[in-house]
Amino acid sequence: METFLPEAVNVWGFTMVGSPWPLIGAYLAAINLIALLMMWSDKRRAKRDGARRISEKALFLSAILGGSVGAILGMRLFRHKTKHWYFVWGMPAILLLQLALAVWAWYAYFSL
Repeated sequence: METFLPEAVNVWGFTMVGSPWPLIGAYLAAINLIALLMMWSDKRRAKRDGARRISEKALFLSAILGGSVGAILGMRLFRHKTKHWYFVWGMPAILLLQLALAVWAWYAYFSL
């Protein structure tokens, strides 16, 4: 992979703060870990009577914010929400949309 040279790109933000890739990588690692832990926590709460559960809306939001890989991994590892069609099909659909957006952004901004 080529070294990123902010001086070579005519974007003010890159020259002021450097490459955004370490921040993006740290964000994605954190949000995926959060999504995985949310699945684990909700699975544990599902086994206890009367325990307050994590809403499905919150689980989907963690995936939409970039944690789709962690959410899918959590579904598979903990066998959680695997009988709900909207999780089985929705989480991979979110991941595919995020990958398509990343590819589009890469070609739109870096293929000069």
